[in-house]
Amino acid sequence: MEVWILYGEDIESTADLAFEVRRFIAEAPGMGIDLKIFRPSQFDLLVTEEDRDSILIDGELMPLPDCCYPYLHHGDRSYFSLSIVRQLERLGVTVFNKASTIETVADKLHTHQVMAENGMPTPTTMLAKFPVDIDLIERTIGFPVVVKTLLGSNGSGVFLIENASAFNDLMELIGETNPNIQLIFQKFIANSKGRDLRLFVVEGEVIAAMERRARDGGFKANYSTGGTVQAFIPDEAAAEMAIKTAELLDIQVAGIDLLFTDAGYTICEANTFPGFKGLESACDVNVPQKIFEAMRRRIEGPKTVKFEEIRNREANSAE
Repeated sequence: MEVWILYGEDIESTADLAFEVRRFIAEAPGMGIDLKIFRPSQFDLLVTEEDRDSILIDGELMPLPDCCYPYLHHGDRSYFSLSIVRQLERLGVTVFNKASTIETVADKLHTHQVMAENGMPTPTTMLAKFPVDIDLIERTIGFPVVVKTLLGSNGSGVFLIENASAFNDLMELIGETNPNIQLIFQKFIANSKGRDLRLFVVEGEVIAAMERRARDGGFKANYSTGGTVQAFIPDEAAAEMAIKTAELLDIQVAGIDLLFTDAGYTICEANTFPGFKGLESACDVNVPQKIFEAMRRRIEGPKTVKFEEIRNREANSAE
């Protein structure tokens, strides 16, 4: 089975997800996986009905893989990168995760809209509009309030604002310097301050979970920002919530983050490019192996009959 990973950085660097790409490279040979790593910048997109079995890479036609895993860090989710994913999908390549899924999940407001529409627990969330009506924020969400950039990741662009005065100062600063920034305001879940859960879901199965805790009483618990991690055995409610979230968002490989509430859990956010360095350090799990196994099951499962095959059968039966 041939698998491509799309990754835009130097895999030997300390860039986001570089460690994870090296883990895929290490595991592939032992599983009989022919793995190739390509940068989005290596592709040229030529749309034609004449050649449906290859794509241009470094100016040359390259036969298509069985499966592709777009592993695009925050700075590389460009229109061009997503167009590559869409092209591979249209050419019949199995893709974990699809371009439409990546776009939906990257937009945090859209994610919460999907959750709320389907009756899933999620913190009250509002899209920012400048000038900000602070009285409206206080009435509908309350303080402290969580302020997030719409497209942030790995804990970046997330702030806890304790009161209306501090919130007003921040909004005035943003309004003067960057009034077009896209922000969301979110209800603060006090029970979960400085801790959360990350459940790693692959094709509808929770393969591992960890509890993350902030250091020194901090607010953000992300491993990438210095939080500590420990293995967590999810109860049925947490596992079902993570699996249902991944299903509703159509994510094949997902990192689902849950917050602790008085009643159990609420959905913080979903991730289509989840890192797993912390997860593997805390849990007895081989993440690349689990993902490769899921890809193989999908490839070796029931095949979709192509239109050309149906047309040929009809022509043969008519003769």
